[in-house]
Amino acid sequence: MATQLKPKSVRDQVSAEEWAIRVDLAAAYRLVALYGWDDMIFTHLSARVPGPEHHFLINPYNLMFEEITASSLVKIDVEGHPVMETPYLTNPAGFTIHSALHMAREDAHAVMHVHTRAGQAVSAMSEGLMPITQTALIARHDLAYHEYEGIATDLEERERLVADMGTKNTMILRNHGTLAVGGTVAECFLRLYFIERACDAQVAALSAGRDGLSMPPQGTPEKVAGQTQGIGMLANMLAWPALIRKLDRIDPSYRD
Repeated sequence: MATQLKPKSVRDQVSAEEWAIRVDLAAAYRLVALYGWDDMIFTHLSARVPGPEHHFLINPYNLMFEEITASSLVKIDVEGHPVMETPYLTNPAGFTIHSALHMAREDAHAVMHVHTRAGQAVSAMSEGLMPITQTALIARHDLAYHEYEGIATDLEERERLVADMGTKNTMILRNHGTLAVGGTVAECFLRLYFIERACDAQVAALSAGRDGLSMPPQGTPEKVAGQTQGIGMLANMLAWPALIRKLDRIDPSYRD
């Protein structure tokens, strides 16, 4: 009787370095769902895998964020084609936005884009993010803006998105949502946390009207900008391990 071979797992087909990135990115998807930043299946987080090809991982289009695992992430090339066998589809708009930044920014190893209620609300305000909270000041000095051009399926938009992003690491996509990049999944997630936290606070503050808002004293925005230049150690060594412990206590299945 012939022995039936067991199909190779995704983990068996990738390097240890790629698997570690897959686990971190799957964790980020679960954390986005945990924080309530997901939008059913319609937003995207991505991470570049090691190698010169600029291949990157992105979510399967039909899975909710709380369902995503390290194995279910889809590895695609800069043309949007899967480079490993997968039963899943990917979101064309996600490919457009994420491929633009992965291709143009060598330091953009992770890219995260969400459509939260607060992020969309601030993206529709002419003033954008206001300097009214400490969290806003942390995010604001590293913040770019990109005008809305419709659902991001036009590949020609990539050039304008990259130009607007420049060397900044967070972006408000006007009338759309928020975006962050980072050298690691941890750095990217922490930047996304700060911009989302700032947007949430701004919407809450403005719900009582603009009269009586307290603006920080002159010089403090510049001071905070200088105090928050280095996010790497804070994200990679402190915040991210704590978030992973939190997630493991709740549901460690993202590691599968």
